[in-house]
Parts: sequence; structure tokens; C-alpha cells
Amino acid sequence: MKIYRAPWGKTLFWMSALVTVICIGATVVTLGALRDFRSPLLAVLQWLPLVFPFACLPFIVRGYVITDDAILIRRLFWNTRYERAFLRSAEADPEAMKGSIRTCGNGGGYSFTGWYWSKRLGAYRCFVNDLNRTVVLRFVTRTIVVSPDDPQDFVATLGLSETPA
Repeated sequence: MKIYRAPWGKTLFWMSALVTVICIGATVVTLGALRDFRSPLLAVLQWLPLVFPFACLPFIVRGYVITDDAILIRRLFWNTRYERAFLRSAEADPEAMKGSIRTCGNGGGYSFTGWYWSKRLGAYRCFVNDLNRTVVLRFVTRTIVVSPDDPQDFVATLGLSETPA
């Protein structure tokens, strides 16, 4: 078993900071602007901007674990498991997400996670914190992008030959 950290890149740090500031700022503004209204609905809605950061937190990518039979993506409260038996190739590619379109997921609120699409990779799922440390994992039926602290060692530990995208 080998454990890899999932450090935050500069892009994720600044996007997460911006999301946090906007959500806190929106809450403060609505609390001040709506304080004279006594509607129960407004009382709930004025706190709504704070829901977004708390909704994103459970999906944070904390790290990756390579075991004999699986690759685990460590989240805040659970692990997402992918069987190594179905893994066909692994490639360290710092530009893997370049030109990607998010189809469903989180684009920078404490992680880049969800489903994405690019011309080069097609449809894929990502569990990324640093856009410059990405590794493309091609399974039989899916493609996954991760960002371990040492992409080259991550690929070497998997013991597969790298294949071009």
C-alpha cells in the first residue's frame, strides 16, 4: 500500500479563497439588507450563500492510496474505489485538463471534481487539486484524472507502461 498526498495548486487555492469570500460577503450583505423584513422565507434565504462552501467540503480530495487491488481516492468522509484489474494505462500528463469542459461537478470550490469532457480525453471523471500534477488513468470502461503529489512515482507504482493519449 502506498499513500500519496493531494496538495492544492495555486489555481485551486485562489478559486477557493474567492468562493469563500463571495459566499461570506453575500451573506453579510443580505443580512444587512434584509434585516428589516420579517419573512420566514427571507430569514432562510439570507443564509443560503453559506450553504455552497459547506456543500463542497465533503468532496475535497485528501489523497490517493494504491493497494494491491485498487486505487482509492480519499475524500473527507469516504473513499472512492477503482479496481486495478480494470486499469489499462497510466500517464503523468500536466496538461490533461487543458481545454476541458465541466459537464457536472465542482470547478474549483475546494477541489476540481466531477465529470468533464475534452477533445483529447473524451468524457472523464476527475479528482484533482493541482492542475499541474495530473495523471490520466485509463480503465476498460472509463477514464479518470487524479493529481498526486508525485505523478511520476504514482505511475511507476502502478507498474504499467505509459501510453500516449
